[in-house]
Amino acid sequence: MVTKAIKAEDYEVMYESNTTTVTLSGSLRLSGLEDTNPVIKLLNEILEENPCLITVNLQELEFLNSSGINMLSKFVIKVRQKKETSLTVLASTKIPWQGKSLRNLQKLMPSLELKIE
Repeated sequence: MVTKAIKAEDYEVMYESNTTTVTLSGSLRLSGLEDTNPVIKLLNEILEENPCLITVNLQELEFLNSSGINMLSKFVIKVRQKKETSLTVLASTKIPWQGKSLRNLQKLMPSLELKIE
């Protein structure tokens, strides 16, 4: 099991390679390319491994600003272009923005499985 992590003051990104699950938690207030680079790099590294399935767990992500949503949207498009990789996004009913904003990801990738629990 390889775990990669990005820890910042307000948020954390963890990757578990045995389950190909990326977990984002906290409050991800990105202010541009400089802040998003480590997260983008990690997401791209995961995609380069050509997994059958990637799970993005956002159930503990309380806030994601527009730069973060943009980053996530671009990642969804990259996954869509790799036809052999499926994508599941886990969201929480307890965090209001997730139900509204994350449904838009399905417009970018209709095969994306969005589980809001």
